[in-house]
Amino acid sequence: MSADPYTGDVRVGGPAAVRELPGLTVAKLAVGEMDNNAYLLRDEATGEALLIDAATDAEALLRLIGDADLRTVVTSHGHWDHHRALPEVVEATGALTVAHPADAADLPVPVERPVQHGDTVQVGEHSLEVIHLRGHTPGSIALLWRGRGDTRPHLFTGDCLFPGGVGNTQKDPARFTSLLDDVEERLFRPLPDETWVYPGHGGDTTLGAERPSLAEWRARGW
Repeated sequence: MSADPYTGDVRVGGPAAVRELPGLTVAKLAVGEMDNNAYLLRDEATGEALLIDAATDAEALLRLIGDADLRTVVTSHGHWDHHRALPEVVEATGALTVAHPADAADLPVPVERPVQHGDTVQVGEHSLEVIHLRGHTPGSIALLWRGRGDTRPHLFTGDCLFPGGVGNTQKDPARFTSLLDDVEERLFRPLPDETWVYPGHGGDTTLGAERPSLAEWRARGW
């Protein structure tokens, strides 16, 4: 079997990085002045697709979607840079809007399916687990695909986990502690080191690459 050529390195204005997984394709596209990542997950068996974060540049996102049958748009959290293209994408595709209810009021369109920690969201034959991570915003969520067979888990973390630390909590100690506690308890504790992390901005990482730094993050307070 050939090595996986996917690196997760993308730039605004450049092509999507595409990863072929067993039965599921992940396409990562960078958009906007804040280098947001949008992720299109497509079930190979049915052609059904799910978009994580219609951040901005609806034209680019609709090109990425192409002929896929987009059924769902999940918004990872309520910050403005993660949902500016949501109205245009939903109008063009009729996709169902999904988000945590704690951030729903910050979105520019109604949330048709509110989700809580432990819920699942389908993309064709594949199930994504909703993980609520409190601190960056009250309603931030990650999505976990556990893979098939010996495939590693794949984790879409929004702005809650990046290479080098957790998301911004505006120097609020309570919010920082809440977020890091959730990240440790709900991500690092149950999931293996090989879990691939797809963040809301910038490059990808793995839980194994970040795990040795958890104590350092807690000590520095951000």
